[in-house]
Amino acid sequence: MAQPRISAYLPPDIDPTKAALAFGRRALPKLNEELQSPELLTQQRALMALCDLVHDPEKVYQAVALGFLDSLKSLLEHQDQTVRQKTTEVLSLMASHSIGREGLMQSGIISALAGLLDDPVDICRKNTHQTFDMLAKLPQGAGGVLQAGLVPPLVLKLQTELDAIQELILDTLSNCLRVEVSEALEAGAVTVLKEKLSHPSTAIRSKAAWVLLEISSHAEGKIAVYNEGVIPVLLGLLEDTHPEVQANSTGALMFALLTPQGRSSAMGAEAIPPLLTLVAEETSKARLNAIKTLTLLAELPEGRQTLLDHRDTFLRCLDDPSEAVQRAADIAITVIDWKP
Repeated sequence: MAQPRISAYLPPDIDPTKAALAFGRRALPKLNEELQSPELLTQQRALMALCDLVHDPEKVYQAVALGFLDSLKSLLEHQDQTVRQKTTEVLSLMASHSIGREGLMQSGIISALAGLLDDPVDICRKNTHQTFDMLAKLPQGAGGVLQAGLVPPLVLKLQTELDAIQELILDTLSNCLRVEVSEALEAGAVTVLKEKLSHPSTAIRSKAAWVLLEISSHAEGKIAVYNEGVIPVLLGLLEDTHPEVQANSTGALMFALLTPQGRSSAMGAEAIPPLLTLVAEETSKARLNAIKTLTLLAELPEGRQTLLDHRDTFLRCLDDPSEAVQRAADIAITVIDWKP
């Protein structure tokens, strides 16, 4: 199904060529005054000038030092959609620089941006989620998203947002859930992500599998993945035509199978044949994860018995150019050969 495009075009009465673009240290204090002006057009022009300036890390440093973030936070609630659009654009650009991310996190901008999750303008929401994504790449930023209580609403938005924004949400969640998963689990994240594994978008399938990988790295996440019946769905993605989907799905499986319940579920879903296919493909990105996952299945008597007939597949991996693949294959052979 076609998705609407998120347009960043401004209304026809806004002429960016008339923005008071100025360069140097004296320009920024003037722009900060204009941001606080009661005149709408003055605010709009100041924001467009600022969008040009904050591509430069030095200007971002100056803007943070001059207190621009307080002015920008107040503009997030502006009734004019152009003001909100350009304000969120400025923040997303600032978040692309390390000094900007530090300033944004110290200013409490995450909580202020939370009010735009339901903004009627698509580009405002996209800019907001781009900012969340950039901030969450840092542990402090991921912690800020968690502390702001944004994980449950982000999980909810996965069910309604445009595809391009869903991708940003999944990226944000992957970093946040590396830190803590309980709120996401309570919000039904595993059920939502399970649905996204069947999404027509390759990027969304891949990112959803990666978020499940992060969830499965936690003990309570492994249990939820098993209880929600995600393991058979992940196994189905091993035959996906996109290498990233295969690799991320195999990684999620590997973590999920660290529990006895997970291994039993995988065996019941006949996981070994598709995993062996990935191991045999020398160019597969999923090869390393597939070997490690099969090693876990070899710990079960029935798994070991089946894999004994495919020992040569692992022996060929001992000559792989990747040392990690060689080591994983060596361990797999040791487990397969083990006799009680």
